[in-house]
Formats: sequence, structure tokens, C-alpha cells
Amino acid sequence: MESFIQAVLVNLKSKNLNLEDLHFILPSKRAGTFLKHQLSSVLNQPIFSPHIFSIEEFVEELSGLKSLPNSELLFKLYEAYKSLTNKSETESFELFSKWAQILLQDFNEIDRYLVEHEKIFDYLSAIKELDHWSLESQQTDLIKNHLKFWRKLKDYYLVFTEKLLESKQGYQGLIYREAANNLEYYIENNTNRKHIFLGFNALNESESRIIQGLLQSDLANIYWDIDETFIEDNIHDAGLFTRQHKNNWNYFKKNPFNWITTHYNEKKNIKAVGIPKLIGQAKYIGQILDKLSKNNEKLTNVAVVLGEENLLIPVINSIPKTITHINVTMGLPLRFVPLASLFELLFSTHKNNPEKYYYKDIVDIISHPSIYGLFQLESTNYSTDIVNHIQKNNLVYLTPSNLKGLVDEPNQNIIRLLFNSWKDNPKTALENCSQLILAIKDNLTKNKRLNNLELEYLYRFNTLFNQLSELNSNYKYLDSVNALYGIYKELLNTETLDFQGEPLEGLQIMGMLESRVLDFETVIISSVNEGILPSGKTNNSFIPFDVKIENNLPTFKEKDAVYTYHFYRLLQRAKNVYILYNTEVDALKGGEKSRFITQLEVEGVHDIEHSIISPEVPAIEKKLKQITKTNSVLEKLKQLSSKGFSPSSLTNYIRNPIDFYYEKILGIKEFEDVEENIAANTLGSVIHDTLEDFYKPLEGEFLTVEHLSTFKANTKATVTKHFKILYKEGDFTKGKNLIIFKIAQRYISNFINSEIENLNNGNQIKIIAIETEEDVELKIDDLDFSIKLTGKVDRIDQFNGVTRVIDYKSGKVEQNKVEIVDWSDLTTDYDKYSKSFQILCYAYMMHRKNKIQLPIEAGIVSFKNLNAGFLKFGKKESAYSRTKNQIITEETLASFEIELKKLTLEICNPNIDFVEKELD
Repeated sequence: MESFIQAVLVNLKSKNLNLEDLHFILPSKRAGTFLKHQLSSVLNQPIFSPHIFSIEEFVEELSGLKSLPNSELLFKLYEAYKSLTNKSETESFELFSKWAQILLQDFNEIDRYLVEHEKIFDYLSAIKELDHWSLESQQTDLIKNHLKFWRKLKDYYLVFTEKLLESKQGYQGLIYREAANNLEYYIENNTNRKHIFLGFNALNESESRIIQGLLQSDLANIYWDIDETFIEDNIHDAGLFTRQHKNNWNYFKKNPFNWITTHYNEKKNIKAVGIPKLIGQAKYIGQILDKLSKNNEKLTNVAVVLGEENLLIPVINSIPKTITHINVTMGLPLRFVPLASLFELLFSTHKNNPEKYYYKDIVDIISHPSIYGLFQLESTNYSTDIVNHIQKNNLVYLTPSNLKGLVDEPNQNIIRLLFNSWKDNPKTALENCSQLILAIKDNLTKNKRLNNLELEYLYRFNTLFNQLSELNSNYKYLDSVNALYGIYKELLNTETLDFQGEPLEGLQIMGMLESRVLDFETVIISSVNEGILPSGKTNNSFIPFDVKIENNLPTFKEKDAVYTYHFYRLLQRAKNVYILYNTEVDALKGGEKSRFITQLEVEGVHDIEHSIISPEVPAIEKKLKQITKTNSVLEKLKQLSSKGFSPSSLTNYIRNPIDFYYEKILGIKEFEDVEENIAANTLGSVIHDTLEDFYKPLEGEFLTVEHLSTFKANTKATVTKHFKILYKEGDFTKGKNLIIFKIAQRYISNFINSEIENLNNGNQIKIIAIETEEDVELKIDDLDFSIKLTGKVDRIDQFNGVTRVIDYKSGKVEQNKVEIVDWSDLTTDYDKYSKSFQILCYAYMMHRKNKIQLPIEAGIVSFKNLNAGFLKFGKKESAYSRTKNQIITEETLASFEIELKKLTLEICNPNIDFVEKELD
């Protein structure tokens, strides 16, 4: 395959031109590298390298101005804005930067297309005067300010550009305008130079005027790369700009139009492949490359063109290991570098200048991969210790002093860099970030973990913060961390991490714009979806669409035509083309395949092979887990049996044997995160502990109204004490926690009121035992070891001489939850009968320990259903029976003992596996 660049060089040589004296101007620097390489293929002897420029470099030389980065231009524009705006009306730099970015883009377009600035700004101002929404004859202040802004745009432009020109600096558009103005002088002083323009398509007015001027002066040749198919079709967007140049330039009325080729109609293998998501496309690209390398394809002739820049890292990770030579042209945007997430966290945490830090922000920062290693100290890691301390003490907000107290002195400096307040001061923020980068570098170097890629990450972020520091020192307009964050994001979005590789060897990975002028036999294009290729309708401009049309400024239509040309030009000389698109609908970018694919089909020039690749997702059969009781499991069960099974652990087994296995056999506890809002179990514990404080001293005594009145008076203080014990350093003085704190007081107060009412109604209540812990042994014939049953009974009392075993529940319990029909149901249905099982366990243990004499009553006091009173356990003859036996006798406990032994035998039986239950 003869590439476009090679064909141009052969043509120039045939004209007997001295190649080393030529000045080549190309659309990109990348193309210049390939041009140098192709020179060697057409030369017979060594020569000095010709002058090779990208169009931006050539125009900058022609203008005599130095290009400034966008971030610095913002500050210079703010200077112009401040000089023209009353101090009382001047916006902060933070607010200004949000709309000034758009204004800079508009200035850029106006200058690149050589539009008369006075004309367009006056036109805009007049339109806004007509368009404003008020029908009143007297304009409001809002409307006056709105119209004043549009009138001042011309002044902003004039002052801004004058100051830039005075300092010999400029933005791209101004550089182009000055280059066009300097063209005549340049031509007069460079009559011996021959300029070769090649591979251009869309040209702004400045470029067009410069190239035409050089052509008319016979100081240039221009080589177009356009196929006959596109230029002859009057409606094909791939040839839109070239047709305009051919028809409108005076030069081509007398001179031939170079070069129209016919490569597009040559036979090609084109495959359009739909693949779900970005990662799916990356993996498929890896499969294509693996196949090509196994077929011994020359990878120098293969290009992977990425429609989306965030696909770069997944693609690099998907490249087969057999491919060792790779050249990445496009660069990785800094915002995708792992270190970017750390500074995003820091800015997010500090930009509101908090006095205390939310624990999740702290955990995220100290657990970040770049920070975690900084806290390492021999066998311990303070990062883990801090997280554990936060969870253990239920800390929702912490100060820097709190955090410094958790680490030794050397690590306190890291805490200082991360969490000392930035005080809404950009200088402090920048110093801390720069010092943090050095600390990370020193730590990685000390531990010999620093690799070249990590070093490059740190270097680029250090450079970025140095740029910000210089801007802040020179202009002093950053008056808040929020303002700094805005400029930081601007720099982060524009800076890239460039990869080093051999540009002329191996696989080429690039973006669509980097592919200009280059040709490859095999092309793989990703993300060919609407909204990406082409990007579609966007209007990030103060200039309305119709005003752009009136002044020959580009709109989204021209932008689409640019990408149409790039897309089709990649196909021109290629033999094998893979067009990949995302089949999944995306809320922001859409999900349909690009119109380019449909257009290829409609044109009918080539046959398109279509396919949809769906990932092979294995059908996972939902199978309930089953754990065999090995010798080690049985040994653990023996140990547990000697310690004792509690009623709650037994009901946990009833609910799901696998949960029992995880908790009791493996010792896996549920992760306890910081309790931001008081949990239900904490509320229940506070109620239990408060009632224990009140009633424990009265064991063996009759309750009196005086006792209960004292309890009521002490309710708030006692509840507060236990919240402080259980909720650690958590705050329950406001918000939802305050409501739960009040609920706890109300529950206890209501319960005491119900006790007072019982006494006032002539009832007698004697306290037998409060929060008493007991255990009993179960002898099971089929087991060679004893099983212990252990538990803590909330309360045993006598109500008018009848002994009651009472279990407190802070949640809502209904009467039907403490009733059974068949004894066998107790150990099978957790939801219906777990409450009955627990209170019968307590009654059984108390009876076996001779703490109570039968008959008795056992039941629940539900604090959320206190009006129902004492909910007694009852045995019903049938599900529909209204009568029930609520007295617990020897017969009752004997029937329960049978079920209890059956359950414990099942747990300890080596022949019965732990089988998972399917829960709703």
C-alpha cells in the first residue's frame, strides 16, 4: 500500500524539487514524524532534513506571538474584565471563570474566522435588546445588567487583545488573526521558500487566506487527500470542505486541483460489530489483535483509533502479551490517572472549610492506595488502626487533633498534610498538596516500590500544582479554595500523560484527530456511536446559531462534517476495517450506532458484515449451600456446646443454618460500620439497661408507686448515661438521633405509667429477678457429650401471686407471634414462632434451676405495642380456635423439651449437614 505521504514525496521528487529546502506544513506533529520516516524511502542519498511544521507551529511563527495556556488566558481576561467593571459589580474569579471559558471560545472562533469584532458584538447586543423578556417601558435592574453585559463584550475583547498584543502573547484565534495580517510581510521576506501543504480538509478563514496567499505568490503547493467518491457527490459531508475550496478559491480557476484519488472504491473487508459497554470493546480489540499477531500481520500497518479517550487504559490492558511494540499517540488525560482521585477527595473534603471531618471522607482518604502506605510502621498500619478506632468508638465527625492523637509523632505530619484546615486559602491548599506529593514519592522510594509510571504520575501532578502556584502568585485572584478547584479542574482536563514509544514500529494506538494524513492497512475504530462519532449537536457558545450562519462561523454541522471526513479518510486506503460500537443505551450519550455505519450501508459501495457480540455469561444455577460436618466442625460444635447455646443462637439456626455456621463455627461477625443514626439494637439495649438500673435493686421486693415515681424522675438521666455508654462518642443531641433518644425516654416512661396504673388498680407486683443469667445442661441420649443452654432473662416477677417470665422487645410484637398450634412448628418457622421459642427457653431454664415454681406465665412486653399489655404465650388446639391455654405447666415444658432436644441434636448430629434455607 502506497500511503498518501509517500505518494506526495514521490510526486515532489519527480518535479526535481530539492526536498531539503522545502517547508512542509501538516495538520499535526504526528504526521511530521511519519513524513520524516517516508523521506528515506524516496531518497538515494543523505540530505539535511527539510523544515517540517504542524499548522499551529507555522502560524505561530508567522504571527510573532507566543501561545498561552487556557488557564493563564482566564486570568488575563479577568484583568480586562476588572478594569472595565465597577468594583461593586465585579464578580469573584470563581463566578467569572464559569462563563469566561465560553467567552474565550467565542473570541477564539471570531478571530480564527477573521470576523469583524465590532460588527458581530454590536449585532449581538442589538439582538439581545430585541429579545429581552420584559414588556415594561421602564427596564428593571436585572434587565439593565443583562443588556450591559452584552454591550460590554466588545470592550472586553478590545482591552483583552490589546494587552496580549503588547506582551507579544495570544490565544489560538488571535495568533491566527495576526498571522493572516502579517502574511504580506512574510511573503515579501521569504520569496525563496517553497511551502508544501498536505492533507488538509476543513480550514478556518485565517488558514484559508494564508494558504491562498502563498499559492497565489507561487510560494506553495497544496496536496489534498480526497477521494473521487466524496468530492463528486454534492451532498457527501466527507467532501464538503474540499468542494468549497475547489469551487471558491481563485487559485484553482487557473491551476489544477491536487489530488483526487480512487482508493475508496477498492475492495475492503468492513465489519461493523456491536459490543456492550467500553470494557467489552476493549476486550474485543484485544481478540482482534491476538488474531492478527497469530496470522503474522505486520502490526506497523495496524491502527487502533479510539473514539473515547477513557478507553485507552482498558485497551492497553487488553493487548496480548505477544505484542511487545506499541506506540500510543493520544496520551492519557490526567483526570484518569489514579492519583487524580486522591486530590478530588481532598478538594471535596476541604472546599467547604469544615472544622470537623466526616468519618467517611477520612476513611476514603487514608484508605486511598497512594496514602495507605504512608502510615506503615513495621508490622502495624496506622491507617487500619484509625479506621478501627472510628468504628469502635462510633465517631461520625473528627477534628485533626483527634486524628493526630491516634498516630505516633512521625505520622502526625501526614495527618497535618491531609487534614489540617486549608482555611479557604488557596496558597495553603497548594503547599499541602505539593508537600503531600513529595511525601508519597519519598515513601515509595524508601520502600523501593517506586516504578517509572508512578514517578511520572507524581511528576505531572507536581508540575500541575506548580503551575497553579505560579498563577496564584502572579495574579492573586484566587480568593477561595472553590476558585482554586475550578482552575485545577480546568488544568486537569487539558493536561495529558504522554507515553513514550517507538513511533514508527509496532501497533499504533491513537485518537481520531491523531490519525490525520496517516494510512494503515488494518484499522480498528471504537465507539462509533451517535454522540461520539459524530459528537452531535452541542452549543457551548454565547453566539446564537443564526448569528454564526450570518458571519460564516462554524456550527455543529461543520464539526460533524470534519469527523465525517476523518472517518472516511481512514477507510480510503485501508483493506480491513473493524467498526465497533456500543450496543448498550447510555443515559447521556445515547446508545444507537453511528449514522456513519448506516451511511456506509446506504451508499452500497462496500458490503458491510454485521455482527453483535454478546458476552458469554454462564447460567448460574441457584443452588442452596450445603456444608458437611467435618471433624473440625464437630470439634467446634463440642466446644460451643460446653460454652452454651443461647436462645437467640438457636433461633438463628432455625432461621438459616448457614448463618449459624458462619457466625458460630467460622466466627464471622457482621461488619459493624459507624452508627450514624442510632440502630434498633442500640435502642433496645438502652431500654434494657435503663430498666435494669431501675429494677435490679428491688429484687425480692414489692413494687410501690413511690419506686416508680423515682424511676420516672430519673428516666432522662439514666437513658442519657446508657446512650453515652453504647453510642460511644456519637451525637444524639440533634436530628434523627435526638428523636430516637426521645423515643427511648417515652417508651420507658409509658412502661412505668402502665406499672403505676396496675398498682393503682389494686394489683400487686413483686420483683423476683432482673437480667438474671442462667445455664442448664441437656442430656441427649444420641450424643456422647452434654449440651449447655444459656441465656439472660429480662425479668421474673409475681403479678397478684402468679409468676411471670418476661422478655422485653423494643420492636412491635403482636399477640399471635407468641402462640402456637403444633409443637413441631417451633423449630421450623422462624418468623412466626421465634418469639415463642425464646420465652419458652427462658421459662425452661428458670424452672430447671428451681428459680420458679410451676404453673407460671411467660410472655413479652412490646414497647411499640404497650397498649396490648403483657403478651402471654399460649397453646391453641387449632389454627381457628379462639381458646388457648396460657398457663405453662410441667406438661408444657416437657413438650417443649422434646422439640428443644430434637433441634440441638440436629445441630450436633454429624450426619446432618448445614443446609441453607431460601429466605424471602
